[in-house]
Formats: sequence, structure tokens, C-alpha cells
Amino acid sequence: MDKPAHPHDTLAAFLSRGLVVVVLNSVIALGLALRNEHLDVQMVYSHAIGLTIWLTIEAGRFVFRRDPHSNWPAGWRRYVLLVAGIVVGYVVGMSAGASYSGSSNWAALQSSPRQTLGYLFLSVTVSGAITYFFYIRGRGESMERLAATAQRDASQAQLQLLSSQLEPHMLFNTLANLRVLIAVDPPRAQEMLDHLVAFMRSTLTASRGMLHPLSSEFARLNDYLALMKIRMGDRLVAELRMPDDLGELAVPTLLLQPLVENAIKHGLEPKVEGGRLIVSASRDGADLKLTVRDTGVGLSTVANDGTHFGVSQVRERLATLYGEVASLTLAPADDAEGGVAATVRIPLNRTT
Repeated sequence: MDKPAHPHDTLAAFLSRGLVVVVLNSVIALGLALRNEHLDVQMVYSHAIGLTIWLTIEAGRFVFRRDPHSNWPAGWRRYVLLVAGIVVGYVVGMSAGASYSGSSNWAALQSSPRQTLGYLFLSVTVSGAITYFFYIRGRGESMERLAATAQRDASQAQLQLLSSQLEPHMLFNTLANLRVLIAVDPPRAQEMLDHLVAFMRSTLTASRGMLHPLSSEFARLNDYLALMKIRMGDRLVAELRMPDDLGELAVPTLLLQPLVENAIKHGLEPKVEGGRLIVSASRDGADLKLTVRDTGVGLSTVANDGTHFGVSQVRERLATLYGEVASLTLAPADDAEGGVAATVRIPLNRTT
């Protein structure tokens, strides 16, 4: 796969730097024209010198081996490039200006050495300042990109950690139930094994990426809840509600299972008669709203500070991927059945 272009190498970035140089050249020309008039002559000198220096340095950046952190030549090469750019730009620019004005640079040096050397000093000062500005900006962009890459890697590692810590006890319980079913109810054991294989396959696929379609998340939940249904029997009544038009929206992998597992473990299993579990997806204004609702023992009986491993991990992953625009809330259900509703909100414009 081709390596993506560095932000400093894009056409937009190139044109942006060129615009900065043109504006600064124009300001310098206007300032010089206030002292000795001839605005057109000053414009030619200023732009010829400034643009030639800039283009020479831009071309040189691709000749020398570049530091990946700044996308500029490393070490002494950077200063050689700056000096070369100033020399080439000054010679070419002064020649272009002299050609336009019909004067001689040598004659100007003899008659007005101070003014000629002033142009040289101005070229060195301004070129050095602009080069330093572009260097610092390029380095900053590289650091931001490296930080974003590190953040994605950390989030991926966090996802794998989440998967590894959520699965073992569920897997052990399922295998224990499977061992019993093989002896007493082979058809149900076969059904349970099929769901387990599908669940583990989807878990492996999900652990390799950051996002996947909402339909894949619900398909994985369907296999997980089928396993829980075999284990809990009639004590668990589960329902998945997802409109077809939301199925292709991109959501974080393994997003809802920790909330479902939390609802079963802390809400429904402690309740003797069990209860219902409803997982739903809907549009709510500008947000995608995902709700995991149980009719279990409620927040008053279990810890309600959101410190369960799965819940805290979901919050951290949402913050990592979306910042403050996404959220997870746990609240008592607002009807007579009681229980808890865990609600995830993600802006719809971040799901495409």
C-alpha cells in the first residue's frame, strides 16, 4: 500500500506556503516603496528574490534526506539549503529586478553600496524567518500526526485488552454449560456450539479493527445473547432492535457487549426471576442513540458509579475516538419495570 503523503507535501500545503511568501513579499515592497517610491520596481525585486529563495528551498527539501519528524533536511543540510536558497534567490532576484528597471546591479553596488547590502541583509533576515516558521509548523504537524497515530495504536491495544479481559469467564461458563448439555441435550449443545463459534469468529474480526458496521455489532450481540439464553434459560428474555437504515453506520468494535454483559451480570443474574434485556438503535436528532436496557435489580442495589471494567472501558474508548462529543450514561429506567438504561450517543456525522 502506498505511503500517505506527509501533510507538508500536499498541494494545498504548498500553495498555502506560497501565499504566505507572496503576502510577505508584497508587504516588504510596500514598505520600501514608501521610502523611495517606484512601487512596481520594488514589487519585482521583492517577489523575484523572495519567490526564488522559497522555490529553491522547496526543491532542495526533496533532494536531501529529510527528518521524518519535521519533513525538512536533517542537521547541517538544513543550513546548507538555507544558504543556497538565499544566494540563488538574491542573484536571480536582483538580476530580474535590474532587467525590469533597466539598471545595473554592479553600478548600483558602486553608487549605493549601503542600499544593495541592505537588500542582502533583508533577504537573509526574512528568508531565515520564513524558513524557521515553515520548519516549526511542519514539525508541529508531524508531532500531531505521530500523536494521533500513537493514540490510535493505544486505542487498538486497549480494545484487544478489553476483549481479552471480557471473554475468559464468559467462555469458561459457556464451556461448562456445553459439557453438561452434550450429555443431556445434544441438539441444544450443537446449537450452543454453533453460536460460540460464530461469536468467537466475530470477536477475532472485531479485535483487528477500530470500527465496523452497526449491523456487525448487533450480529455479534445476537450470538452472545443466544449463549446467555442457553445458560440462563427462561430467566433471560432478550430483544434486539435496529432499523435497517442504520445498519451501515460505523461504530467502535466491541462497543455494546460490555454494556450487555454488565446488564446481565449486575442487573439480571442477581434477580431470582431474571428479566428482559432490550438493545436498541435509533436516530435522536443529530446523534446515533444506542441503548442497553434491562429490567434487573437496578442501580440502587449494585454500584452505580460506572466503575465496572466494561463500562469504564467503553467510556474511555468513546473519549479516545470522539472526544467530548460522544457519551455514555447509566440511569435508572423511567418506567414501572425498573432496571437500568445504559445510553451511548455518537454524532451521526462521525459514523460515516
